[in-house]
Amino acid sequence: MALKEFALPDLGEGLTESELVTWKVAVGDIVQLNQIIAEVETAKALVELPAPYDGRVSRLFVEPGVTVAVGEPLVAFEVDSGEPEVVGDAGPSEGPAEVEQREPTLVGYGARPESRDRPARRARPGLAPMAPATTAASAAPAASAAPAAATALAERPRATPPVRALARELGIDLASVAGSGDRGLITRGDVQSFADRGAQAEPPQTTRADGSRETRIPIRGVRKATADAMMRSAFGAPQATVFLTVDATATIELVGRLRAQPEFAEARPGLLAVVAKALLLAVRRTPAVNSRWDEAANEIVQTEYVHLGIAAATPRGLLVPVIRDADALTLGGVSAAIRQLAETARAGRTAPADLSGGTITITNVGVFGVDAGTPILTPGEAAILAVGAVRRQPWEHQGGIALREVVTLALTFDHRIVDGEQASRFLADIGRILTDPASVLAMV
Repeated sequence: MALKEFALPDLGEGLTESELVTWKVAVGDIVQLNQIIAEVETAKALVELPAPYDGRVSRLFVEPGVTVAVGEPLVAFEVDSGEPEVVGDAGPSEGPAEVEQREPTLVGYGARPESRDRPARRARPGLAPMAPATTAASAAPAASAAPAAATALAERPRATPPVRALARELGIDLASVAGSGDRGLITRGDVQSFADRGAQAEPPQTTRADGSRETRIPIRGVRKATADAMMRSAFGAPQATVFLTVDATATIELVGRLRAQPEFAEARPGLLAVVAKALLLAVRRTPAVNSRWDEAANEIVQTEYVHLGIAAATPRGLLVPVIRDADALTLGGVSAAIRQLAETARAGRTAPADLSGGTITITNVGVFGVDAGTPILTPGEAAILAVGAVRRQPWEHQGGIALREVVTLALTFDHRIVDGEQASRFLADIGRILTDPASVLAMV
């Protein structure tokens, strides 16, 4: 038997660390190649890690909730053959290159070892290095550490970061909550049920057991990435916002008719899909809004494609999945893409690659009942459109006053790239389409 470590792989998109959310295996489990062994949370998405080979779990190096840097060991396996190696280490290996018939499906485990001249791994503070093992006897010291690691894992209640955040918000000690999930994983429902039982049993507490009236929430994951992006955006580009309130009654009526048509039965377009399509058409007339500022080259880069970002509120925080080449899609295609990316984002399954590379963004603040707002640019983009709530209110119509479906649009733009005239014309084009969808015939 040989002992092999599996390190956190490079998940791409410039991500250098991830938080271990949950283990799907325990010490002593037998695993097969590509079996999901853990979930990690990057600054952008939840990622499932498959086993890199067949073997038995010998040691779990980290517990859920711990942030791990790329290249640091996650788990050790006992395998049947081959010289011991550290998966994910970029250095060459000891012994002949091991020929694998199958490979793990997740890209980024590192190059396959090729030579014997392997540099020694540097020990990490607080973690004893695992010595190479060529026999089952030499692997015993590391394997014997497994019970201690398992005990350490068992001491901390098993829950995902969003559930831990909910528990902190409600002032609940997770050690008091019984988990109903896999291997005792505490779910959001478990925490909420515990809180409801507590609320019925005793009056609400305004202070915690230690007398504190503060909650400290670690800044990491999506929250950290969002904060960094907003700081770069707010202080990296001069931003201005223009507003336009329009009568969207004709668009609302159009949406109703489209949904009744068989070809739109699955896509079920809504106002957001129509706004997105209107934006994509308006970009053709004002391409400056679909540009970026290249500081290093001292150039404005204007793209001939539109990668449309759709801001989505999820349990993990604000995410902006991107619809690639959205300008090539029909209204039905845009609607289906929005629906799919929203479902994937809410489930926490958006791939990191799908959260970058956008050229312009839409944020729908209207779903929260908000009429308007001043959105902040996604870093690297020249414009972002906020769509407010649709309100039925008195409005001038055909020389009189009538109740109409009214919506406010807000466009924030990078004033280095887009001037006020361009931004206003672009927003007016979108408003024109929403007011009179047939007017698009005169714009294309």
